[in-house]
Amino acid sequence: MPLPQQRRFPRRKTSVRASRDLVVEVLAEWQLTPLIEDMRLCVSELATNALLYGVPPGREFAVRQSATDELVRLEIRDSGDGRPVCRNPGGESCSGRGLYLADQVAAEFGTDHHVAGKTVRVAFKRPPVP
Repeated sequence: MPLPQQRRFPRRKTSVRASRDLVVEVLAEWQLTPLIEDMRLCVSELATNALLYGVPPGREFAVRQSATDELVRLEIRDSGDGRPVCRNPGGESCSGRGLYLADQVAAEFGTDHHVAGKTVRVAFKRPPVP
Protein backbone atom coordinates (compact mmCIF):
# COMPACT_ATOMS: atom_id res chain seq x y z
CA MET A 1 0.00 0.00 0.00
CA PRO A 2 1.22 3.50 -0.72
CA LEU A 3 2.15 5.67 2.24
CA PRO A 4 -0.41 8.30 3.30
CA GLN A 5 0.25 11.79 1.95
CA GLN A 6 -0.49 14.96 3.88
CA ARG A 7 0.12 18.64 3.29
CA ARG A 8 -0.91 21.83 5.04
CA PHE A 9 -2.24 24.86 3.23
CA PRO A 10 -2.55 28.47 4.39
CA ARG A 11 -5.88 30.30 4.58
CA ARG A 12 -5.73 31.72 1.04
CA LYS A 13 -7.90 31.34 -2.05
CA THR A 14 -4.97 29.84 -3.94
CA SER A 15 -4.91 26.93 -1.48
CA VAL A 16 -8.02 25.40 -3.02
CA ARG A 17 -6.30 24.99 -6.38
CA ALA A 18 -3.10 23.82 -4.70
CA SER A 19 -5.00 21.17 -2.75
CA ARG A 20 -6.71 19.98 -5.96
CA ASP A 21 -3.32 19.76 -7.65
CA LEU A 22 -1.95 17.73 -4.74
CA VAL A 23 -4.83 15.23 -4.87
CA VAL A 24 -4.45 14.75 -8.63
CA GLU A 25 -0.67 14.36 -8.32
CA VAL A 26 -0.96 11.73 -5.57
CA LEU A 27 -3.68 9.77 -7.38
CA ALA A 28 -1.57 9.72 -10.55
CA GLU A 29 1.46 8.56 -8.56
CA TRP A 30 -0.63 5.80 -6.96
CA GLN A 31 -2.01 4.86 -10.42
CA LEU A 32 -5.58 5.58 -9.33
CA THR A 33 -6.50 7.91 -12.18
CA PRO A 34 -10.13 6.66 -12.45
CA LEU A 35 -10.79 8.47 -9.14
CA ILE A 36 -9.36 11.82 -10.18
CA GLU A 37 -12.54 13.62 -11.27
CA ASP A 38 -14.65 12.68 -8.23
CA MET A 39 -11.84 13.28 -5.74
CA ARG A 40 -10.97 16.58 -7.41
CA LEU A 41 -14.58 17.68 -6.95
CA CYS A 42 -14.55 16.61 -3.30
CA VAL A 43 -11.27 18.27 -2.37
CA SER A 44 -12.40 21.46 -4.10
CA GLU A 45 -15.67 21.56 -2.15
CA LEU A 46 -14.18 20.51 1.19
CA ALA A 47 -11.18 22.85 0.97
CA THR A 48 -13.45 25.74 0.02
CA ASN A 49 -15.66 25.01 3.03
CA ALA A 50 -12.60 24.87 5.28
CA LEU A 51 -11.49 28.29 4.03
CA LEU A 52 -14.92 29.89 4.25
CA TYR A 53 -16.12 28.39 7.53
CA GLY A 54 -13.39 26.47 9.30
CA VAL A 55 -9.92 27.98 9.20
CA PRO A 56 -9.43 30.90 11.61
CA PRO A 57 -7.28 33.81 10.34
CA GLY A 58 -3.58 33.00 10.44
CA ARG A 59 -4.18 29.23 10.59
CA GLU A 60 -3.93 26.39 8.07
CA PHE A 61 -5.92 23.39 6.95
CA ALA A 62 -4.55 19.94 6.18
CA VAL A 63 -5.30 17.62 3.27
CA ARG A 64 -4.58 13.94 3.82
CA GLN A 65 -4.87 11.04 1.38
CA SER A 66 -4.50 7.37 2.21
CA ALA A 67 -5.31 4.07 0.54
CA THR A 68 -6.06 0.50 1.56
CA ASP A 69 -6.81 -2.51 -0.59
CA GLU A 70 -10.48 -1.51 -0.60
CA LEU A 71 -10.70 2.29 -0.14
CA VAL A 72 -9.02 5.55 -1.06
CA ARG A 73 -9.60 8.24 1.57
CA LEU A 74 -9.47 12.02 1.48
CA GLU A 75 -9.58 14.08 4.68
CA ILE A 76 -9.65 17.83 5.21
CA ARG A 77 -8.90 18.99 8.75
CA ASP A 78 -9.22 22.52 10.10
CA SER A 79 -9.09 24.06 13.57
CA GLY A 80 -12.31 26.07 13.40
CA ASP A 81 -15.36 25.74 15.62
CA GLY A 82 -17.98 25.35 12.89
CA ARG A 83 -20.01 22.18 12.50
CA PRO A 84 -20.49 21.07 8.88
CA VAL A 85 -24.09 20.56 7.81
CA CYS A 86 -24.92 18.49 4.73
CA ARG A 87 -27.89 20.13 2.96
CA ASN A 88 -29.67 19.57 -0.31
CA PRO A 89 -30.39 23.14 -1.43
CA GLY A 90 -33.11 23.94 -3.92
CA GLY A 91 -32.44 24.50 -7.60
CA GLU A 92 -32.48 28.28 -7.17
CA SER A 93 -29.71 28.34 -4.56
CA CYS A 94 -26.27 29.55 -5.66
CA SER A 95 -24.35 27.85 -2.84
CA GLY A 96 -24.60 25.22 -0.14
CA ARG A 97 -24.12 22.11 -2.27
CA GLY A 98 -20.52 21.19 -1.44
CA LEU A 99 -21.07 18.64 1.32
CA TYR A 100 -24.13 17.25 -0.43
CA LEU A 101 -22.11 16.67 -3.62
CA ALA A 102 -19.27 15.04 -1.70
CA ASP A 103 -21.76 12.77 0.06
CA GLN A 104 -23.36 11.78 -3.25
CA VAL A 105 -20.19 10.88 -5.17
CA ALA A 106 -18.25 9.17 -2.36
CA ALA A 107 -18.80 5.64 -1.07
CA GLU A 108 -18.39 7.03 2.48
CA PHE A 109 -18.80 10.52 3.93
CA GLY A 110 -18.39 11.68 7.50
CA THR A 111 -17.16 14.22 10.00
CA ASP A 112 -14.95 13.75 13.06
CA HIS A 113 -14.99 16.46 15.72
CA HIS A 114 -11.84 17.19 17.73
CA VAL A 115 -11.07 19.31 20.78
CA ALA A 116 -9.92 21.94 18.31
CA GLY A 117 -11.59 21.72 14.93
CA LYS A 118 -12.87 18.87 12.81
CA THR A 119 -12.05 16.53 9.95
CA VAL A 120 -14.41 16.08 7.01
CA ARG A 121 -13.68 12.85 5.18
CA VAL A 122 -14.72 10.98 2.09
CA ALA A 123 -13.72 7.55 0.84
CA PHE A 124 -13.99 5.91 -2.55
CA LYS A 125 -13.90 2.28 -3.50
CA ARG A 126 -10.51 1.49 -4.94
CA PRO A 127 -10.78 0.66 -8.65
CA PRO A 128 -9.57 -2.76 -9.78
CA VAL A 129 -5.98 -2.99 -10.97
CA PRO A 130 -5.88 -3.35 -14.78
